Amino acid sequence: MNKNNFFDDLQTKMQQALEQSPIKDIEKNLKSVMSQGFSKLDLVTREEFDIQAQVLARTRAKLESLEARVAALEAAADANKSGT
Repeated sequence: MNKNNFFDDLQTKMQQALEQSPIKDIEKNLKSVMSQGFSKLDLVTREEFDIQAQVLARTRAKLESLEARVAALEAAADANKSGT
C-alpha cells in the first residue's frame, strides 16, 4: 500500500466517523445557543464599531479646533479690553 493512499484512506475514514458522530449535532446546537445568547446582548459589528471610532476621531478634531478658536477670540477680546 502506498503511503499517500494510506493517509488518504485514513483521512476519509476519520472524516466519515466524525460526520456520523454526535459531534456535528452538538456543534450545531452550541452554535444555535450562542447565536441566541449573542442576539440578546447589545452588541455591534466590527464595521459599526470602526465607523463610530472614525466619527469620534473627527468630532474630537473639530472640538479641538473650536477650542483653539475660542481661546484665540478670548485672547483678542482681552487684548482689546486692556488696550483701550
